[in-house]
Amino acid sequence: MTSILACAAWPYANGPRHIGHVSGFAVPCDVFARYQRMAGNDVLMVSGTDEHGTAIQVKAEGEGLTARETADKYHQIITEDLQGLGLSYDLYTRTTTLNHRAVVQELFSALHRNGYVVAHKQLGAISPSTGRTLADRYIEGTCPICGYDGARGDQCDNCGNQLDPIDLINPHSRVNGEVPDFVETEHFFLDLPALAEQLQEWLGERTDWRPNVIRFSTEFAKDLKPRAITRDLDWGVPIPLETWEDAPMKRIYVWFDAVIGYLSASVEWARRTGDPEAWRRFWTHEQAESYYFMGKDNITFHTVIWPGILLGANGEGSRGGEPSAFGRLDLPTEIVSSEFLTMSGAKFSSSRNKVIYVRDFLREFGPDALRYFIAVAGPENQDTDFTWAEFVRRVNFELANEWGNLVNRSISMAHKNVGAIPEAGELTEGDRALLDASKAAFDTVGTLLGRARFKQAISEAMRVVGQANKYISDNEPWKLKDDPARRDTVLHVALQVVSDCNTLLTPFLPHSAQKIFEALGGTGVWAAQPEMKIVDEEGAPSYPVLTGDYASQQARWESTPIVPGTPLAKPTPIFRKLDEKLGETGPEWAPIS
Repeated sequence: MTSILACAAWPYANGPRHIGHVSGFAVPCDVFARYQRMAGNDVLMVSGTDEHGTAIQVKAEGEGLTARETADKYHQIITEDLQGLGLSYDLYTRTTTLNHRAVVQELFSALHRNGYVVAHKQLGAISPSTGRTLADRYIEGTCPICGYDGARGDQCDNCGNQLDPIDLINPHSRVNGEVPDFVETEHFFLDLPALAEQLQEWLGERTDWRPNVIRFSTEFAKDLKPRAITRDLDWGVPIPLETWEDAPMKRIYVWFDAVIGYLSASVEWARRTGDPEAWRRFWTHEQAESYYFMGKDNITFHTVIWPGILLGANGEGSRGGEPSAFGRLDLPTEIVSSEFLTMSGAKFSSSRNKVIYVRDFLREFGPDALRYFIAVAGPENQDTDFTWAEFVRRVNFELANEWGNLVNRSISMAHKNVGAIPEAGELTEGDRALLDASKAAFDTVGTLLGRARFKQAISEAMRVVGQANKYISDNEPWKLKDDPARRDTVLHVALQVVSDCNTLLTPFLPHSAQKIFEALGGTGVWAAQPEMKIVDEEGAPSYPVLTGDYASQQARWESTPIVPGTPLAKPTPIFRKLDEKLGETGPEWAPIS
């Protein structure tokens, strides 16, 4: 049994999540975690809401709320959205906890003690109208390197180069369009050049990552510069140094704070389970593996900067040093980055009104339709355009006609003719071929899931579904009334393959998998779902988290023999077909313009 840490990127608490967000960090991470649990591994899936920084203050001002009220509001909404999708977090928490503050401050202090955090003066961007620091990501302009019009103040998404706002040509605020003032201010920087050699060596050993991740990261690591990890604002984690800790307008930069959330969430999870040291088996053991899931705009934060923080806190950079209070922490095993899910070629964006919100989608279509689309047609290796026409086609012709129809007609015929799972008689060569293909798929699909190749994995599972449909059509059990033994054998084989395919598809479609398990006569929990709980923290307000009892679910990554004689009820359709006009118009809440 391997300890598997599954980390989903932290959604920002400045609005509800749209389907572009969850296609990159949420659903792929959950599919992976569910498979690993079914395969018998020890899994910890963590994340939370990213709640600090200027963007929260900007959102709060726009809504007439305080920053804390804004964080509370959107943490609740996002948590509900992620629960609705069935994301099996062991702990989904938030960055405004005292636990998170303590973990962030300890890593900052370790980096400072080891010499990887240094103070420098720089020109900081200030809003002329508010006097407040403008976060780098809230300043846009033309990239001075590639000429891309729309580069952010921290990074150009076109060429991938790290930037500072002062570098931009014609910089302006994304909030109100004003030209920022640049004033001198002192901040702490993560000294990435002092970690460059170790980072480049480590990246050079990452040969099995997705090609886009390796390429983007190695280029980025060739020319590392010190990166600011503090900011002039009053909403964030205080800087844990004398003369700085009580400074009213100095806080740790939100990007530094957020990536440490994976560790702080693990520490919080362990404490809440009653075993405060349990997190260590996912972070400090040689046999542990860690996988981080995100969209491509987050790659370098996870492939270069987060490993750099870990190396520095471990005392493993060019300046040496001693490990933090947490001991030596493992670097990521793999960064699993997706490309962008787009609409009409443009990146999903709430601010630009190109958006389909998760909660609207769930309300009308349910979670598994979205999960299926993301798995089979999502942006795993390249930008993918979401269209209502393609969504309708996938649901109607694949989920409903192929998979749903196989389930419904197999169980219906068995219910009508036997009332239970029938006994199998003598098997033909064709029977054995289908059963062998179904069992072999566990190795094929499992290997692909273990390598985070989700599109290939679900395609292989659906290929077996197609073989099973052909088997039923070829054997025509409805014509075998005069040969009940053969009819029952065909139906038994079909139901066994339905059971196998349901297992193969469980990581992707956990809600329908539970229904199909029950339709096959199963009782109890097949695929566990996350629960929302209100938790307390001493000295701080209570807040909602996602957690769950996944160890007791029955789903296992293996072919489980069906039991003849198990009563079967008349099934109801698992997936409803969509009106084809939806592909032309879209729903009322997200019409095609």
